[in-house]
Amino acid sequence: MLVLEDGRTFRGEAYGAVGTTVGEAVFATGMTGYQETLTDPSYAGQIVTMTAPHVGNTGVNGEDDESRRMWVAGFVVRDPARRPANWRATGSLDDELAAQGVVGISGVDTRALTRHLRERGAMRAGISSETLDADALLTRVRAAGSMVGADLAPQVSTREPYVVPAVGERRFTVAALDLGIKSATPRHLAALGVETHVLPATATAGDLLRHGTDGVFLSNGPGDPAAADYAVAAVRGVLDAGRPLFGICFGNQVLGRALGLGTYKLRFGHRGLNQPVLDRVSGTVRVTSHNHGFAVDAPLDRPTDTAYGRVEVSHVGLNDDVVEGLRCLDAPAFSVQFHPESAAGPHDAAPLFERFTDLMGEAR
Repeated sequence: MLVLEDGRTFRGEAYGAVGTTVGEAVFATGMTGYQETLTDPSYAGQIVTMTAPHVGNTGVNGEDDESRRMWVAGFVVRDPARRPANWRATGSLDDELAAQGVVGISGVDTRALTRHLRERGAMRAGISSETLDADALLTRVRAAGSMVGADLAPQVSTREPYVVPAVGERRFTVAALDLGIKSATPRHLAALGVETHVLPATATAGDLLRHGTDGVFLSNGPGDPAAADYAVAAVRGVLDAGRPLFGICFGNQVLGRALGLGTYKLRFGHRGLNQPVLDRVSGTVRVTSHNHGFAVDAPLDRPTDTAYGRVEVSHVGLNDDVVEGLRCLDAPAFSVQFHPESAAGPHDAAPLFERFTDLMGEAR
């Protein structure tokens, strides 16, 4: 049984681990890439509904994980595959969910659930395959914490620094602030000759500047950016030093706060591999991968004066005019709200990593 915070109830069959879980109910619109979704730390604390009706047909494998474990609080699918059918599969999705303790539900009308969340907004929810008492589960859901004010980045971040070496000749050295980093990100940087030092979410500006000789990268991650004051302070130290900086997703929100801009919670967020974004600098439209429930509050019609010079909105979401990127006009820093590492796709935004290396080359 799945119970939403407003009392709406869906019944289905147990999928994955048997148990009870609570979290924020959201929906993801990707037609593929469920393994990357499940292992993306940005989904920590969230019960993810897949809008694609048939899920699990490619199984799971040891190569497509984006982190060391699954982070979702729960998983909702309509029609699970009876068995995997892919040459790369090393196991089935439902077995892996059970092994990692992810409580799920199948046989649910995910279209109706998605429409409900679009109309009412993302909300707390619970899944249980232990009790079918809707009132009891609803009480537990309403007692759960909200995503507003949740500081989750330190919970998903690496505990110890580690290094991802460059492929071939090392051209640049970068410090990455791990707010919930996906493994695809340092792989993309490595392919461009970048050695990446991945540091914990609570790393200071001094740590980032010491390890990031040429630049600093701010990763994606979960939670409310308004709670990440430690990251904001670190980024301001990097901006003060004039070191090239590139942020994505949660990193975009942290950069916005460091520049003095506000953030706010979206009604139901953007999650999926098919989100259209206008690059206002080049005038092109790119289909991009998203996973965010918060956004930066900045004017679309003019640059903003900040302590670090002028800042303009460089990217805008075409579905709802949400800020999808920032560009500092007087400092070597920029960010985007989406995921240019594109796991499991699309690849329209991959050149942003090259823009980062170009910025480091110019600074050098």
